[in-house]
Amino acid sequence: MKTILLAGGKGTRLRPLTIHTPKPIVPIFDRPFLHYQLDLVRQVPEIDEVILSLNYQPRRIEAVFGDGGERGPAIRYVVEPTPLGTAGAIRYSAESLREPVVVFNGDVLTEIDLAAVIARHRERKAAATIVLTPVANPSAYGLVESDANGNVQRFLEKPSPDEITCNTINAGIYVLEPRTLDRIPKDTPWSIERSFFPSLIERGDTFVAYVNQGYWIDIGTPEKYMQAHCDIMDGRYQAAPFAGAASSAHVSPQARIEDGVSIEPPCFIDSGVVVKAGARIGPYSVLGRDCHIEEQATVEGAIVWADSRIAQQAVVRRSIVGRHCHIGRNATLEDGIVLGDKSVVTDYSRL
Repeated sequence: MKTILLAGGKGTRLRPLTIHTPKPIVPIFDRPFLHYQLDLVRQVPEIDEVILSLNYQPRRIEAVFGDGGERGPAIRYVVEPTPLGTAGAIRYSAESLREPVVVFNGDVLTEIDLAAVIARHRERKAAATIVLTPVANPSAYGLVESDANGNVQRFLEKPSPDEITCNTINAGIYVLEPRTLDRIPKDTPWSIERSFFPSLIERGDTFVAYVNQGYWIDIGTPEKYMQAHCDIMDGRYQAAPFAGAASSAHVSPQARIEDGVSIEPPCFIDSGVVVKAGARIGPYSVLGRDCHIEEQATVEGAIVWADSRIAQQAVVRRSIVGRHCHIGRNATLEDGIVLGDKSVVTDYSRL
């Protein structure tokens, strides 16, 4: 069995972070994001190959994941010649497949029993199975309605309050039979949500909904990206290094923390980080590899990518700082600031 990971997007909602770092390798703590999806795939031993559908900076992604290594499964790379949309990318990547394929959107962090989804698909002899997740505010999303037997009935694109009949949305995980892919035009931009799935309903195909009650988040915005880190630190999503150690302070043995530093959990401090005397690392802070936090600086509720420097008495709160940035002395960043790689904030600036 094969899996297609749709990882070709430019990550525009995460810019400027994704200008030099394609979304599949945006770090969650010290791991590229796509590793978390590969961990899900490894739950199902019969999946022997992952096809990465790419378009944006493919060589950077291939350099990180290689051929899949000893842990497997094998990784194959398919690069779209031009962006083909979600359905078009699947058709292009699955051209030679003759078996059911599991498809993941490339920006979903979730806990799900993938083997159970596949089993439901087979039990129902479905043409397609879509994973749905319930949301607290249905009016903010396009909804997917299913009946009592789990058959998908219709898609509601951001309905008005009087049109809301359910609270389930597309979770970005599918199992598709190869015979259904022929209806996607070749080499043509095509949407799985707006074109392919509605065609299944129109033709009366067995189109099954699997409602997942577990953790789910789309990391595609800075706010959700930060929320994913907080959820892992709080134990709402189980992942290293906080699995079984929620709300702790994870400090690498290879970090250098001087006397007089205040570290308040939960937080993450990677290897090679230097934190100078009098600095404060507040709750929900993430310091990437080889960052340098100088005297009396404060980092609180912020994510600082690798090789960045926070100078003396600077304050970074509830913001994201890219790689190789420099935050000058007495500078302040607060409440949703996002800096791309190699940004410089001069001394005493306020953002």
